[in-house]
Amino acid sequence: MEMKRKPEWLRIDLNKGRSLDYVKEILKRFSLNTVCEEANCPNRMECFSKKTATFMILGSQCSRNCKFCNITHGETQLVDPEEPQNVAKAAIELELKHIVITSVTRDDLSDGGAKHFSEVVKAIKASDKDIVVEVLIPDFQGDYDALEIVVKSKPEIINHNIETVPRLYTEVRPEAIYQRSLDLLKNVKAIDGTILTKSGIMVGLGEKEDEVIQVLKDLRSAQCDFLTIGQYLAPSAKHYPVVEYVTPDMFKSYKEKALSMGFSFVASAPLVRSSYNAAEMLEAR
Repeated sequence: MEMKRKPEWLRIDLNKGRSLDYVKEILKRFSLNTVCEEANCPNRMECFSKKTATFMILGSQCSRNCKFCNITHGETQLVDPEEPQNVAKAAIELELKHIVITSVTRDDLSDGGAKHFSEVVKAIKASDKDIVVEVLIPDFQGDYDALEIVVKSKPEIINHNIETVPRLYTEVRPEAIYQRSLDLLKNVKAIDGTILTKSGIMVGLGEKEDEVIQVLKDLRSAQCDFLTIGQYLAPSAKHYPVVEYVTPDMFKSYKEKALSMGFSFVASAPLVRSSYNAAEMLEAR
């Protein structure tokens, strides 16, 4: 399929990367990965300039091979027992007030990496109890006990992205299950109703407007608090192609509809990503 030309509203300001080297130096010193770099996020220059980053734990090789994602699929790595403390140290050096922790999917681990997530949250809280911790977790293959381990570590926000509409799952994320992802969000609230939940969806993959609206309704039925909607950008010609560049007006329409459904905060714009300006959601609530 022919690559579509990006419209002007997807141009990225490359003058926002003044602290890029500073952040990279800290990440290198503590042997840490960021999803910002691994997933080739379009906002990484801006976020790094603010001395913020979304840390990616459990290695850089994913056990799944979703068609939209730029993270490498391959032989998974050994879990680094020093990683929780290293993430906490990096958070302190970067003077973070809101930290996002995500991971590759680790279906090869018996708990999907849940205990490691828990240890990272605990290490950050032990270093500075006032840092707001948001975790962006995989589905743990629907393992309730694994999810409970993460919930009981008491991050303020648990994020799990629904990614796309159910019809496109077999093409876009064939190893995931739409209902399983919805159930995860429901189960967070069942285990601990004080924890805020968050999810995100990409558009431009060939979904219809009514399908997006139904996903938003499903998320609200799962008591999801926060929502992000962003334009899908294919990382390469080998990835799932961009079918459509959704207009800023449509993003605005989706935001208005989502807020009317009861979401506490909605970020909806072409360059919005799951962790972009994450702290604003909590502040605005």
